[in-house]
Amino acid sequence: MYEQLSQSANEILREKSLNKLLSPYAFRDEFAERRRKDTHDTADFLRAPFVRDADKIINCPYFPRYADKTQVFSLVKNDDVSRRILHVQLVSRIARTIGNALSLNSELIEAIALGHDIGHTPFGHAGERVLNEIYRERTGRGFFHNVQSVRVLDRIFPYNVTLQTLDGILTHNGELPKEKYYPKPISGFKEFDERIENCYTENGYCQALAPSSLEAAVVRVSDIIAYLGKDRQDAEKLGVANETDFTKTVIGGFNAEIINNLTVNVIENSLNKPYIMFDEEHFAGLKIAMRENYALIYNNPEVKKKTDELLAPAMRKIYSRLLNALENSDRSSPIFSAHIDYVNKSRYKRDIPYEENPKDDIVADFIASMTDDYFISLFNALFSGHELNFEYKDYF
Repeated sequence: MYEQLSQSANEILREKSLNKLLSPYAFRDEFAERRRKDTHDTADFLRAPFVRDADKIINCPYFPRYADKTQVFSLVKNDDVSRRILHVQLVSRIARTIGNALSLNSELIEAIALGHDIGHTPFGHAGERVLNEIYRERTGRGFFHNVQSVRVLDRIFPYNVTLQTLDGILTHNGELPKEKYYPKPISGFKEFDERIENCYTENGYCQALAPSSLEAAVVRVSDIIAYLGKDRQDAEKLGVANETDFTKTVIGGFNAEIINNLTVNVIENSLNKPYIMFDEEHFAGLKIAMRENYALIYNNPEVKKKTDELLAPAMRKIYSRLLNALENSDRSSPIFSAHIDYVNKSRYKRDIPYEENPKDDIVADFIASMTDDYFISLFNALFSGHELNFEYKDYF
């Protein structure tokens, strides 16, 4: 039973909303599109369409799991080193700063930012890479965290999130920077579903997707701005790299400089424009910074070795054990008790019962949903006496 605002309160909020000036290039609330016409999802001036999306996302059962998922460095017990929850908050904050300066729809920006990594695997991109290998071997289809984030909010928990939020989540990939982002309009959910399917089946398709709104483009550049300098901070704390190892370009060398200078530059070059862009000099600096981050941090042999030697065999064993339990309807398995039953507690309208999804999809859903600790705990429970030792490095 959902109460509603009184007519007088609603009228006051309506007047306030009408007096809010938006850029002519901003996405307007009245054009928000949902899969289902649900009375409960009807927008009002208390909770506009994208406010509702943000509420749905932050109340999703998988949202708290951001707190214990690797951002870059795994097997570290140190609260000073970033986890994915901090990254999501940084993206949201930076994106809202840019969006407000450009008079864009800040509520759409926040919803996209809060949901953009909700489908990410444990152990960061290493986990995504291993799960993609297993899933592709089994099904011939790819696994991508941005597609999985859409799946969490649209299929696993069918929240009836707007097309515009889902599209921004799908196209957020901050690993592929562009100097200029022109929105590529999307016609509706039919086209969106075709794009999702192409991501699974066509090599390179997922990486080439363009955002359909300026708000989604802002989140995409903010994803890059948020991790570039922060990952360097974390690397220095762990002795992986030092500030002096990186080239200092026009964008700066450390986190605060990078965030400030890229934010200022993208605002300067995007004001009253139908696109989001950096100038040539700052974009060149951004590409240098990304290249050096990959060389010194993400592809650092010691960083990769720490998880890869443990993660790949452990994930393969878990995947095989869970799949076997599904195929044999072993209801004592965690795939039922900790995943299928857990998902089914949600009161949402489904096209088909969740357990009727392809078995490999259910297993991939479960593994992707796990935090690092959850994954290790499950592995230890399923394979007692194993030789793999997930040893954490703590403060001292």
